Amino acid sequence: MDAPALPAEGGCRCGALRVRITAQPIVTSACHCRGCQRMSASAFSLTVTLPEGGLVVVAGETILGGLRGDDAQHHHCPKCLSWVFTTAPALARFVNLRATMLDDPSWFAPFLETYTIERLPWAVTPARHSFERFPSVESYMALSEEYAKILGSKEN
Repeated sequence: MDAPALPAEGGCRCGALRVRITAQPIVTSACHCRGCQRMSASAFSLTVTLPEGGLVVVAGETILGGLRGDDAQHHHCPKCLSWVFTTAPALARFVNLRATMLDDPSWFAPFLETYTIERLPWAVTPARHSFERFPSVESYMALSEEYAKILGSKEN
């Protein structure tokens, strides 16, 4: 598991929306829920969870899409409609960037996977931890501490 060189940049498919990561990830993950499958048009979505303020939009603006009545605010490019990141007012301390939007996602590997109860039978990831749904808040905190230790040991 590697840490990205910071700052790291990325953007949408058409390039109109550009973002910059300014903080190390809290955790990386793959989500197998049907919502992520539909939003990503794939078997799962890949996420870099960052602390609030750790992701900055440096060019363009976002529009909200993929709304379904929950707190999640899915930010898309208004031109190409790429799903770039997600915020949630209830979880204001975090932002979830789609890992494949990074210019260089080669460092990314999912540390955990969620909603395996909805996983397609052939969709396998190298995640160290798997959850049928989402981990509890207590578990999530311990997972983020474990992830930070792994990243820290790679930097030494």
